Amino acid sequence: MVGWTFLPSGCATTPRAGEAAFVRKGDEIVVCGQYFHTGAPVVLWTDPAGYDAYRVERRFGPIEKSTWEFIAKDGTGPETPNRYSVRKAGLADDEIQRVRGGGWDLPLLQRQVDQFVLHYDVCGVSRQCFRVLHDMRGLSVHFMLDIDGTIYQTLDLKERAWHATSSNDRSIGIEIANMGAYASGEKNPFSRWYAIDENGPYITIPEDLGSGGVRTPSFVGRPDRPMLIAGQIQGRMLSQYDLTPQQYESLEKLTAALCAVFPNLRPDCPRDVAGNVITTKLDDASLKNYTGILGHFHVQDDKVDPGPALQWDRITRAAKRGAASAPR
Repeated sequence: MVGWTFLPSGCATTPRAGEAAFVRKGDEIVVCGQYFHTGAPVVLWTDPAGYDAYRVERRFGPIEKSTWEFIAKDGTGPETPNRYSVRKAGLADDEIQRVRGGGWDLPLLQRQVDQFVLHYDVCGVSRQCFRVLHDMRGLSVHFMLDIDGTIYQTLDLKERAWHATSSNDRSIGIEIANMGAYASGEKNPFSRWYAIDENGPYITIPEDLGSGGVRTPSFVGRPDRPMLIAGQIQGRMLSQYDLTPQQYESLEKLTAALCAVFPNLRPDCPRDVAGNVITTKLDDASLKNYTGILGHFHVQDDKVDPGPALQWDRITRAAKRGAASAPR
């Protein structure tokens, strides 16, 4: 991978989302070892403040208790040292042998990837998300989106991250920092994570998490809409606080870039015949044939993320802009 090099000042034009990059500015994602612009702030797993899903040891906790040898002996962590695997489905035997050694090329990956799955993390901030996902659950995801709009990429997109069961071979996943959606009367974390002032609700990171690892100093995150948003997911009425404006801005840019890079990633989400977003799991045949942007609840009937608050039309409009800007 090319090292992080800053462009000299006075560079002429702003790169398009999904345009290949040859030097690092700080908005690039990595696909098959190549940089592609997003226009959003991106921290890679190779950066000093990054989260590296290639590591086999725990990222957090006492270092003497973080090695895979300790975890395996102690029996308190994931069952395997790796939290990701090879995208094998649909590949010929010779292609599998080639990519096992990291030999992905962009056209092959473009053929393989045709879904983008959105999750919320119920961890509140990306640092806590990585601790729970990687250290405790033995899972992985390509991207995490923090409350200030910072995107963390933890793996090259050529890897098969473990985030969405049957869609893992063909999808890219993102965990959005958000405390989730809950039914009326169900225990929820809202009073711990949100306060209200004259401007409406704002995020209050609990004291035991310190700054939460949020990259923007003294950042105050507010939901994009200043009220709980209610809606049905999987036939259940749930309420959720919206994402922050900074999260929407970065998610729109990332989605546009992905739709520009991956021609089989259709710039829309599942909709019914009236054009409304489907809010239940897709049946198996529909999911198998689906290409585009998905919620976790479209993949699994026991999931409700990314919840009723997500403004799908904002994301799909950005996706269409990205697809339209893709090289022909």
